[in-house]
Amino acid sequence: MKIEEVQSTTKKQRIATHTHIKGLGLDGEGRAIPLAAGFVGQLMAREASGLVVDMIRQKKMAGRALLLAGPPGTGKTALALGISQELGSKVPFCPMVGSEVYSSEVKKTEVMMENFRRAIGLRIKENKEVYEGEVTELSPEETDSVTGGYGKSINHVIIGLKTVKGTKQLKLDPTIYDALLKEKVAVGDVIYIEANSGAVKRVGRSDAFATEFDLEAEEYVPLPKGEVHKKKEIVQDVTLHDLDAANARPQGGQDILSLMGQMMKPKKTEITDKLRQEINKVVNQYIDEGVAELVPGVLFIDEVHMLDMECFSYLNRALESSLSPIVIFATNRGICNVRGTDISSPHGIPVDLLDRLAIVRTDTYGPADMIQILAIRAQVEDLTIDEESLAYLGEIGQQASLRHAVQLLSPASIVARMNGRDSICKADLEEASSLYLDAKSSARLLQEQQERYIS
Repeated sequence: MKIEEVQSTTKKQRIATHTHIKGLGLDGEGRAIPLAAGFVGQLMAREASGLVVDMIRQKKMAGRALLLAGPPGTGKTALALGISQELGSKVPFCPMVGSEVYSSEVKKTEVMMENFRRAIGLRIKENKEVYEGEVTELSPEETDSVTGGYGKSINHVIIGLKTVKGTKQLKLDPTIYDALLKEKVAVGDVIYIEANSGAVKRVGRSDAFATEFDLEAEEYVPLPKGEVHKKKEIVQDVTLHDLDAANARPQGGQDILSLMGQMMKPKKTEITDKLRQEINKVVNQYIDEGVAELVPGVLFIDEVHMLDMECFSYLNRALESSLSPIVIFATNRGICNVRGTDISSPHGIPVDLLDRLAIVRTDTYGPADMIQILAIRAQVEDLTIDEESLAYLGEIGQQASLRHAVQLLSPASIVARMNGRDSICKADLEEASSLYLDAKSSARLLQEQQERYIS
């Protein structure tokens, strides 16, 4: 009898560089807690970022920009992610890297504008006439196909909806049946159907079907109150870029030529300035009427020194716009040339733009902070490591860099497993360290053996 051991089919969460960051780790008064929410140290920078979060929530930060400046591996990207975690999922957060703007297909300013509009949300509130309730019956009525083939076509759908006040049976168009299939609606689900457009939204499973399990993938919702046919306020969150993209898409017919035309079009097309102005006009009208509310989000531009003069002058103008998000820049450069020019400037950013920025400094980590960060990373990656090994890894971090020390954790855990141990010891780290060079050691070797390389 053959018995094989198979790997577990349970999904493993991918561990990324900043998986451990859960927020900024501030107390009720906005003071940074030394070790909280995955953050260690950087107290001043975290408190400054906390004030930015408060200003964003009070809508007092629109059109302003923040610069996170510090040496490599001091938590600049982690701070930006902490800000996004604190703001929550309803506030748009659009991350990009400075080098993203250099595309052969699209203008640099177009890429910038697209990301700007991705970071501006619009919360639209509409009172709609809807049919809402728990599905008690779902039966499609079929007829013979009109084309004379053997297939059957859906003529109409009978659906039963139940609320606390009563039940109603509806006869629906076959196109709504397609929408029901797309939403994977089944008997026992709570749904609503918009009376005007026929759009279907599945809210969740009725709590009458709830099981005794503590945790489940299904979301259970109570039986809707009131009548089946009613007026309901529906809130939708979209970004300005979503509106641009939806209106820029060609709305061709269903004939072959239209479909071919859509297929032949390049995937990436620029959205015209005229279209954006029209959308801005409609958005401003919605805001004036109280139908919609503007939600300025965060645009995070990492490696900002990669941008050139054209992008910087565009940023100067874009920050003054009435529809502008909060922009956070990050850079690890000192005094260097602005890309594409001979002008030397702090952080590679022109002085006129630097004037507009609130600058937050991040400091290099001390040995104690490094050891705490490495302990958090080991915990996140589900690795066991003793105190002596952590101290040794902290020394490596001080001599080389924190990033290099973090990178040694995974190879050392595999070495430990090969040696028949569950926990990482100092010998495993020494072996992993001897196999992989850090950037400083590699540069030293290059200088010593320069004549062997092609220069």
